[in-house]
Amino acid sequence: MQIITKTLTINELQEIAANTFGALVKAVVDTERELIALDAELHSDLEALLLEDGSKQRNLWGINLYPQAKPDEFIEFDSVINIRPSQGNRSRSVEDDQIRRKITEIVAKIIKR
Repeated sequence: MQIITKTLTINELQEIAANTFGALVKAVVDTERELIALDAELHSDLEALLLEDGSKQRNLWGINLYPQAKPDEFIEFDSVINIRPSQGNRSRSVEDDQIRRKITEIVAKIIKR
């Protein structure tokens, strides 16, 4: 598990995927601090890592990254940690388009395709 503090290339992300699930990398994005934690079996482990680092739970969203996918299929907005009725998110997906755009911007800034 790691909090990404520098830019990653798509090749580096592919190496991380190869060491875990093969085709995907689980990640949690902090939309306030604009950080990504990745490289764990569970989104909840990454969420805990970011919480210990000072993130606030309301800003953390779980995603899956597919390094070898087409650009429009690179990010999957799906994780159990996203189920938050108190924030109006009642499913595993990130339902708010504005939050999805923010996540996409952060991922694009940190992971260079």
